[in-house]
Amino acid sequence: MSLDAADLEQPRRATADLQQNRHVAAVKPVPFRGGGFVHTRHRFVALFLFVVLVILWEIGSQTGFISNIALPAPSEAAGAMADLFETGMIWKHLSASLYRLVIGWSVGSLIGVTVGLAVALFSIVRAGVSPFVSALFPIPKIALLPLFIIWFGIGEGSKVATILFGVFFPTVIATYGGVDNVDRNLIRMGQSFGLSWLSIVRKIIIPGALPAILSGFRISASIAIILLVAAEMIGAEFGIGAYILMAGALFATDQLIAGVAMLSVLGLTVGWLISRAERWLLRWRA
Repeated sequence: MSLDAADLEQPRRATADLQQNRHVAAVKPVPFRGGGFVHTRHRFVALFLFVVLVILWEIGSQTGFISNIALPAPSEAAGAMADLFETGMIWKHLSASLYRLVIGWSVGSLIGVTVGLAVALFSIVRAGVSPFVSALFPIPKIALLPLFIIWFGIGEGSKVATILFGVFFPTVIATYGGVDNVDRNLIRMGQSFGLSWLSIVRKIIIPGALPAILSGFRISASIAIILLVAAEMIGAEFGIGAYILMAGALFATDQLIAGVAMLSVLGLTVGWLISRAERWLLRWRA
């Protein structure tokens, strides 16, 4: 049986088509799949939701669906806030609260990070301090305020000590937890390259534990604001907590909402500052 030229050409064409298809498949771009679950920033979503909620709240108050006795309209709370600015009392309350918050949180965080690193790096410190941290952390810190008043007096010392004590324990736990979660292979690699103990701590352990430490700062900052308000409600002439307590005693719900709004702005500001610190300190993760 003889084969003509067409029969011989057909396998060659098939082979050429196959090679061309393979070439096309080889040069076809592959979509990037290594995003690493990076969140897309949506700047105005939260602001939009906040504005919608305030508008609905105002409409509910104006139509009587929401009782002004139980919850005043946002416009009334804005009027109370405007009175604070006009009288200048807002600066007295804010300055008093910020002083207590900054001193208590800063000193508590500094001591907490130091103790947390010592617990994580030294076995003898972990054996001695870790049980005390576990035993004292669940105690409500505001319950110790009367004791702090006896020790430090009714002035600023007792309030700062309450905030410091409340910030110290979550910072310690976040710090040594972050150190414990550092990849041991990185530490062994540093030891293999002959790095000193201090260099390993400075270049491997602290950067690896920094995300957990900063997360602990977020938690401790929220705890500090809660303890600040509670301490100011017990014994303070000026401060956001004292202002809220006075408004509640007078059933001035518009002033109470204004005080809560100040706390909310304070919390947002602290969270924004910690976020900026995270972007700067953790820019190596990008």
